[in-house]
Formats: sequence, C-alpha cells, structure tokens
Amino acid sequence: CWESKKNAWYSHIRYSEQHFGDYRIPTDSIVYLTQRIPIYGRKLKNTAGIERNIGFFTQYQRRAYRANFSVSNVYQKTGFFPGAHGIPDASRVEDDGDSRNIELPYSKVNHLKVTTHQQYAWEKLILSGDLGFQNNHREEWSAFHTHYGSQPAPEKDPDKELAFNLNTFSASVKARFIGSSSWEHTLGWDGQHQRNDISGYSFLLPEYRRSTTGMLWLTTYRPNNVFSVSGGARYDYGYINISSHEDVYLADYLQKQGYTQEQIDLYKWNSHQVKKHYGDYSLSLGLVWTPSDKHLVKVNIGRSFRLPGANELAANGVHHGTFRHEQGDANLKSEQGWQLDASYHLKYRRISFSVSPFVSWFSNYIFLRPTGEWSVLPHAGQIYRYTGAEALFAGTEATVDVDFLRNFNYRISAEYVYTYNCDEHIPLSFSPPPVMRNTLTWQKNRYMLYAEWQSIARQNRVDRNEDRTAGANLFHLGGSLNIPIGGNNEIEITLTARNIFNTRYYNHLSFYRKVEIPEPGRNFQILIKVPFKKLLK
Repeated sequence: CWESKKNAWYSHIRYSEQHFGDYRIPTDSIVYLTQRIPIYGRKLKNTAGIERNIGFFTQYQRRAYRANFSVSNVYQKTGFFPGAHGIPDASRVEDDGDSRNIELPYSKVNHLKVTTHQQYAWEKLILSGDLGFQNNHREEWSAFHTHYGSQPAPEKDPDKELAFNLNTFSASVKARFIGSSSWEHTLGWDGQHQRNDISGYSFLLPEYRRSTTGMLWLTTYRPNNVFSVSGGARYDYGYINISSHEDVYLADYLQKQGYTQEQIDLYKWNSHQVKKHYGDYSLSLGLVWTPSDKHLVKVNIGRSFRLPGANELAANGVHHGTFRHEQGDANLKSEQGWQLDASYHLKYRRISFSVSPFVSWFSNYIFLRPTGEWSVLPHAGQIYRYTGAEALFAGTEATVDVDFLRNFNYRISAEYVYTYNCDEHIPLSFSPPPVMRNTLTWQKNRYMLYAEWQSIARQNRVDRNEDRTAGANLFHLGGSLNIPIGGNNEIEITLTARNIFNTRYYNHLSFYRKVEIPEPGRNFQILIKVPFKKLLK
C-alpha cells in the first residue's frame, strides 16, 4: 500500500497477491455422477490458484468541489479438479507430485473497473454524479473433448471451453436538498447498460444486451437526537435482449440416440431469443429510536423488486464451477416481495447484547432448485432450474458480548433462517442451517489470542431432490501481533488455525456438497501486512 497527500490531492495504490495450493480435504474419495473417484493424498488435484489485485485511487478537494477517480483490476487463475470435470475418469486424478501447479482444466477471470465521482456542495444543495465502466472477462480452458462424435475441434483456441466477455457502462446523478437541520431530501437517477459476448466449444450462457434505468426519492427527518424517520420510493425499468443459440452437434447426437424429431427440435436450442421489458416500484420506511446511550432500536419495512438476470432467464449448460446443469426459464417474471426487519442493541457496563429478527414475503421469489429431471446432455446429471414461487423467509441473529478480567472477552452468537415455498408447502432449496459460535478472546496491547467453537446444526429442511447435510462441531485458534516500525506504522502478523481436529463435514450451501467433497480439514493461514506510506505536505 502506498499513500500520498499534498495540498488538495490525496492518492493511494494498493497491491495484493495470493498463491494457494491444492485443496486438502479429510476424505479418500468423492462421488461424481454416481461414480466414486479416489482422492490421492487427500488433496484435490489441480485446485491450486493465484490471485492478483491492484487498485489506484486519487481525490481532489478544494472548497465546495470534490472529485475522485479510481481504477482497479482483479485477476484470478484457478484449476478445476479433473475428476469432476466432464466424463468421470479416475485415471485423471492420479497424483502428479506438485500441489501448486495449474494445468488443464482451469479458469481465468479478469475484472477491470474504472469509476469517477464528481460533487459540488452549496449551503442547501449537494449535486453529485458518477460514471463507471467494468469489464468482466471469464474463460474456462479444458483439453478439447466432445460428448458428440460429430463435433470437430475449433481451429482457433481449440482448448477454450467457455468464455464470457461482459462490458458494463453505468451512470448516476443525485441532488441532495438540505431544507433544515432536521429535514433533507434526495432525488436521483441511475442507468446501466450491459453487453455479454461468448465464445468456446461448449455452451452455458448466451449473448445478451441488458439496459436498466431508475428514479429514486429519499427523505430523512430528524427532529432531535433521539428519533429519526427515513423513507423512499424508487421506480425501475429494464430491457433485456437475449440471442438464440442452436447446437447442431447436440441435435445430431440426439438423433443417433433415437429421440423423436419433436424432442430434437425442443432440445437443440440451447437458448431461444428473448426480448423482455420489466418495470416496477420499490418502497421503504425506517425508524431509529435512541432513548439513551444504552439502547438503540431500529425498524424497517419495505417493498422490493428485482429484474431477473440473464442466467435466470437463459442459462442452459453444465456449470463446471458448481458441478451441475443449470437451466434458466424465459417465462420468469420479476421478483417482488415485502420485508420487515428490526434490531435492538443494549450496552450496559461490560455487557452488550444485540438481536435482529426479520421476516420477508415474496409474491414471486426466483431461486435455483433441483428438478429431478435427467439432462439430455451427456454426463450432466439432473437439471437445476431457476424457478419463481411464492416464498416466506424468517429468522434472527443474536449476539452477547461480555468483557471480564480486564483483558478477556466472551462472545456467543447465533443465526437462524427459516424458508418456506408457499406454492408447494415445502422448504426452499439451499436453505442455510442454524449456526452458533462461542468465542473467547484475550487482548493486551499489541497481542491478541482467541479460541472459537463453531456449532453447525444438521439441515433436514430441504427441497425435493436435495440432499440433507449432517451437522458438525468445529474448533479454531488464532492470534495476531502488531510490531511498531516507526511513527504510526505497524506490521500486522496474523496466524489462524481452523478445524484443528480435522473434522470431516459438509457445507450445505457449498457447490462441493453435491459431489460429496467435504470442507477443508485442519488448515493454517499466516497473513503479514506491511504498510508503505508516504505523506507529502
């Protein structure tokens, strides 16, 4: 990290890089498409990776004018476990003796983001505007293979299996009116345009163009330091144009498999052309009450609205990152719902307590669910389809903190989420299990140590065709040390040891759950932060 400040200018540059080896798991085999695949040395071959992040930010501020500009780039290259990529083959997972190399198959992701913010403030009015551009380029590479005998290798980049190049342009304008010390209003507009191009010898998501725009109004009233109320309204309009995509090799394969012409005409189109317009409104109302420095109460109610994404409307193919065939539904309507949430915070001497209950009802909630339908694509398993349904969510988060013996702190926290598909009277798929954490921390000056017991409950409330997941008790240790290096700068060293008893368990929400890949066993992480700061006056 580098920082510079001179007169009206402030700038900083941040860079980080991370290398990680093959994923270690406490099991000797997994199951992929009903076939048991061995795990040699309890390491998932070819799951190593590298991440590089760099960002630049500069700001100019003089009197009532302020402007900033930022550029960031995130790069990631990660290997795919070959035993769960394509046709099941145990020979592809034999140990190669190198836990940090990245071979085919692998994915590459590069995300470039450029933004600028401009603001000018008068006594009663603040005008601001934002412009942005993002490029998200994802590629998946795998030695050319085909499930259909008639498909030839591409002449250019024959091992490029999938590629998505998404460009996003965005803009927004806001006007904040400060009528008095107790009342203010904000009017705003924002818009976004996206273009997605594809390439590669496989298919997951079609090309599309998507444009959205919205107007908003927000208001806040603070008659005193004890009570405040805020509210707002927003209207959004969206348009999406999705291109059709025909798979002639799939059609030829289905014909050889004996499918009827009617079935072939249905399945050969990976996606049909979709042109849809969406428009709807959102509302919100919030109250904050602070009767004393010991108590804080917040209540919010609102109506939400969300446009379906291109993947929810038109995805249709094997997603190797999630080990499943994902399929969109072009007939999906926008997501609509009402939310009510509240929170209460208490701080009394050395004890603090907080609880945050919530409930949400959706007249149409969009989610991905296992259908039990077998995919016509070879070696793809069952279809996971995006679906809309009336749904109910409810739950709470609660935390208690106790400081004792000067340097010790004990925290117990819990979270619970209840989901319900009102149309079919069953739970929603991928519902998180209840979790409780007990953490004991000792801290003195530059030193900190902690021990944590994490208890994950069994998840039996599952959708049809979804596996139940057993619970687990995990234990973690960690600590940190800050080393002064002159001035106000410090080197921060953090060491953590997670799952110290090497417990085998599954994360119900993980992509790996489907193929019975457990979460990491005993693992250690060391993090060293070294500041590089330069102040020019």
